[in-house]
Amino acid sequence: MKIGVCGIVCEKCPKMVKGTCPNKETGCLPKDNPYCKIASCAYHRGVKLCFECPAFPCETTKAGPINYGYCQYLSGKDINGL
Repeated sequence: MKIGVCGIVCEKCPKMVKGTCPNKETGCLPKDNPYCKIASCAYHRGVKLCFECPAFPCETTKAGPINYGYCQYLSGKDINGL
């Protein structure tokens, strides 16, 4: 099972399911990627998964593909004061 840099299991990622993933079966890796801001961000921050970044969740993760509220939940950061 491959996990993309965003944390989604590649086989369940909407782009992989639709066959539109630019990386095909490789999935998203932390590298400069004009199609994925999350992969590029992780590469420049030196992390394998965006969950490992101290800034997670951030403006980049707000764009998806994971629901931002779920990112907040995973991080344990109470951004909305809930």
